[in-house]
Amino acid sequence: MVLEGLISPIKAETHPMVVFFHGFLYASVALLLSLWVFPDHTSLIMVFLTTMAAMPLIYSIIKIEEKKDLSLLPEKNILKEHSKALRVFLNYFIGATLAYALWYTIIANPTETFKVQTDTLIGLRGHVTGNAYSLGKVFWDILSNNLKVLIFCVLFSFIYGLGSLFILTWNASVIGVAIGDTIRSGIMEIGKEFSFASGGQYVSIITYGLFRYYLHGIVEIGAYFVAGLAGGIISVAVIRHDFGTKKYEKILMDSSMLIILSLVLVVLAAVLEVYVTPLLF
Repeated sequence: MVLEGLISPIKAETHPMVVFFHGFLYASVALLLSLWVFPDHTSLIMVFLTTMAAMPLIYSIIKIEEKKDLSLLPEKNILKEHSKALRVFLNYFIGATLAYALWYTIIANPTETFKVQTDTLIGLRGHVTGNAYSLGKVFWDILSNNLKVLIFCVLFSFIYGLGSLFILTWNASVIGVAIGDTIRSGIMEIGKEFSFASGGQYVSIITYGLFRYYLHGIVEIGAYFVAGLAGGIISVAVIRHDFGTKKYEKILMDSSMLIILSLVLVVLAAVLEVYVTPLLF
């Protein structure tokens, strides 16, 4: 009852940047507790504990967003109001991701602590090289995988209320490990080549590690949060027995627009990942 009580949903929407630090704190505490209590299963337990800490805040915000859908505001104003919640979600995600990246970089044996995430990355990593045909194939493979995650976010939010939060926290841990691995490898390379490394070299490595994944990652995760918000709003409406009423029709219309927006973002993220990121990194 301590972590979830540190910030109210109203304050979170008013000052979304504060949630960044809460996401960082949630993930860090979850990792340390997992190492202490469940050292053999840290990679999964820390994701559950991070999700548990964030649940009260995120659920309260989704309930607020469902009430906004029942207001008489024009649709464009409703979407503008939802953007406040999305900023909260993104700041939570960024904070958790950077926490995982930091701990992966500094702990002694990161591949064991983040074993499941490391195995997942090994399975997902591919080389975006070759002719236009192979690039097109990679694009469709990535897009189809992202669409599956998007569907899971909607379904998990609808069935479990905050089910998508676990999926998104899991993605934060995987991306955090990818960033941490890039930074850690770069630091090791510097250690091999130079007896003394300047602060600028370390800053360059950290910047490279962050932007290599965040260029397309923020757009992709934004799509998942939009989809999760849509499913969560529908779920709350059903719980409140708005199903079958005119209010529910309005909620469905708003949620449909959110899902369409998430689909557009998923396509954009795939384009950035396949055709833009490899050119820059």
